[in-house]
Amino acid sequence: MRKLVLFMHVSLDGYASDSNGGLDWIPYNEELEKYAEEVVAEVGAPVYGRTTYRMMESYWPTLLDDPNASKHELEHAKWLQAVKKVVISGTMDKVEWNNTMLIKDNIADEIRALKEQPGKNLVIFGSPGAAKTLLELGLIDEFLLTICPVVLGDGTSVFDGAGEKIRLKLLSSRTFKSGIIAARYELEK
Repeated sequence: MRKLVLFMHVSLDGYASDSNGGLDWIPYNEELEKYAEEVVAEVGAPVYGRTTYRMMESYWPTLLDDPNASKHELEHAKWLQAVKKVVISGTMDKVEWNNTMLIKDNIADEIRALKEQPGKNLVIFGSPGAAKTLLELGLIDEFLLTICPVVLGDGTSVFDGAGEKIRLKLLSSRTFKSGIIAARYELEK
């Protein structure tokens, strides 16, 4: 059975974006890019919320014909074009990006059915709103967090208002030269 994994960059105080929705506080560099490639290698289907999906859909396909795109960008754009993508949104009526599935209703049942299929894991990329919904439904199996060395003080969190305590077991961690800590947790059973 596949797992549903949350992959999210978070500030030291647990925010996934700043108070303006910005991500410019993430020290994205070659080291983090290489780590992201490792994560992508274990993805069977990326999962997005509406906002992240629209950002991805408006950006990555444009790189397919961009002569200035880096090798990494072009490879990622090709992968995203081909891979089955999942979007969770109660407000969207259709999706147009190649090979994309929209889950509008019965989220728990639909995700459970996807988890039952063979293949690599389902991985939520960012998407704090969708992640919060999936967390509340008890569907997230692992948390893959890159904890950035910055305190934002305010912003968007996937964990605020979760309601009940969620106990996690550390599976692995590593520290990057930039000060980012990559930590993988699973739900404690």
